[in-house]
Amino acid sequence: MGRPPTGKPTSFDIAYLAGVSQPTVSRALRGDRSVSEATRQKIVKIAEDLRYTVDKNASSLRSQRSNTIALLFFEDDPSDEGTINPFFLAMLGSITRACATRGLDLLISFQRMEDNWHMRYQDAHRADGLILLGYGDYSLYAMRLAQLIEQGTHFARWGSVRSESSGATIGSDNLGAGQLAGEHLLVQGCRRIAFLGHATESYPEFAHRYEGLCTAMRAAGLEPDPALQHDAYTTEDDGYRAAQALLAGGAAFDAVFAASDLIAIGAMRALAEARLRVPGDVAVMGFDNISAASLTSPPLTTIQQDVKGAGDRLVETLLAQIDGRPLPDARLPTRLITRGSTARA
Repeated sequence: MGRPPTGKPTSFDIAYLAGVSQPTVSRALRGDRSVSEATRQKIVKIAEDLRYTVDKNASSLRSQRSNTIALLFFEDDPSDEGTINPFFLAMLGSITRACATRGLDLLISFQRMEDNWHMRYQDAHRADGLILLGYGDYSLYAMRLAQLIEQGTHFARWGSVRSESSGATIGSDNLGAGQLAGEHLLVQGCRRIAFLGHATESYPEFAHRYEGLCTAMRAAGLEPDPALQHDAYTTEDDGYRAAQALLAGGAAFDAVFAASDLIAIGAMRALAEARLRVPGDVAVMGFDNISAASLTSPPLTTIQQDVKGAGDRLVETLLAQIDGRPLPDARLPTRLITRGSTARA
């Protein structure tokens, strides 16, 4: 199982002390899940004790890899230049940590979906694979994703795991989360529940949240009113405009389920201007549990996505593709965060 440690520590020294093979050490230090957690922790502890650092140049020469991942942000709203959705900022932290624990470098860049961004990364050997983040019209870039698949580009994206031809996609259980939101509002006595957010397959994550809401309502013997669904992109301004359109439509409603926290925050501003009390007149809930959700007045009830798990799962999914291993489970659970914006009882 290797050799006794001598001189500058190497992966063979770690293998000797851990009683495992050198390839097992390499797999453990890059976070390969084929190594048991107990063995991985043992190897990491020995590496830390020896103050061992990965020789990335030597590793790259052996594997013909750059040991670099490119994280590409696609603009949420082209009219709002330079703004990143707070949800994705939180995910950025978890992706960075996941790369660090595996000894990987991370390139981060803003992109537009229509640009030939993949040519500058994997095709140019600047990165071993791509992680794609950003909301947008799925119908506009589905063809580009299909092209990446056909070309054999290694990539993992955050999105709807129910979309066809989307490649290796990690996402939340949006359908179940929408149903959870609907059930919560129904328990609060709400019966006329509005939904703010695009509800077509061009925006599948939002559409599945709305579908889950409708499922919960129908299970309670209520038929969703199409007049209470208004399109909104994932920004405060869009939430504000969608809520204004909802109010102008004249249809009665006693709750708003917004497809994102930013939409919900914008909607609460429109409701306040209309002198409607939250939650007394209208219960409001969002989706994402961004930091601002706990700072609204009243604090916003929301659905929390597993941001930490998402970052780790995206990196692991990409590495599994590169290594030719089976991909991990694509769907992550969500949970309800109850706050004052729906506390009507």
